[in-house]
Amino acid sequence: MSATSKDRLRPVKSILVSQPKPASGNSPYVQLAEKYNLKIDFRQFIKVEPVPSKEFRKQKIDILKHTAIIFTSRNAIDHFFAICKDFKIEMPAEMKYFCISDQTAHYLQKYIVIRKRKLFVGQKTAEDLFDYFKKHKSEKYLFPCSDIRKDVIPDYMEKNGIDFTEAIIYHTLAADLSDLAEVKYDILAFFSPSGIKSLKVNFPDFTQGKTRIATFGPTTAKAVRDLDLILDIEAPLPNAPSMTGALELYIKKANNL
Repeated sequence: MSATSKDRLRPVKSILVSQPKPASGNSPYVQLAEKYNLKIDFRQFIKVEPVPSKEFRKQKIDILKHTAIIFTSRNAIDHFFAICKDFKIEMPAEMKYFCISDQTAHYLQKYIVIRKRKLFVGQKTAEDLFDYFKKHKSEKYLFPCSDIRKDVIPDYMEKNGIDFTEAIIYHTLAADLSDLAEVKYDILAFFSPSGIKSLKVNFPDFTQGKTRIATFGPTTAKAVRDLDLILDIEAPLPNAPSMTGALELYIKKANNL
């Protein structure tokens, strides 16, 4: 929380989560809303658009000259295989895949038959893959990503002299939120710097006032502070590794529970 959090500790009745509504009725957000009688709405603040084949061609990337591919999201998987389809490229059986999480690895099965000896899976973060990169330093890596991405993997590859190519395959843009009219919620929850940028694009006259802002991850927190907004809830916390956990801790204090 920020230094001014005590002054801003007011009861919470409504939260806007800048992500799509969860498909599962067992979502932690649903449980949070029921437990504390909250109104929780969901709205995706960002959208992704594929890089056209003509634009991808300008990057002069030969996909099949690489021996390993790094996937950090479902979006990356979908847009990568769309590019492959456009260029009539089939993945060779010997290609290795490095996925940021089990969820991402499982989604990869939508496009290829998984061979365990060719699949390397992290726990949740990019850093989890570093040991694999170190053990497989001789591979020629391809990193399909958005034009807006974290520097963690590129920085590691460059620092350790690992053969690495970044392929921009989709753009991350601000979604059109004009139908929201305004953002009158007690808490706004963000998960990426792109979400913060979308807030300012859609609501250039946004004034924070009594609205609390919650963020997940250090880059999102920095984006809030860079705009001179007050960051009230910062996740993850040692005792609350998730956004819902951090929100619950704050609500308990703010609502005197």
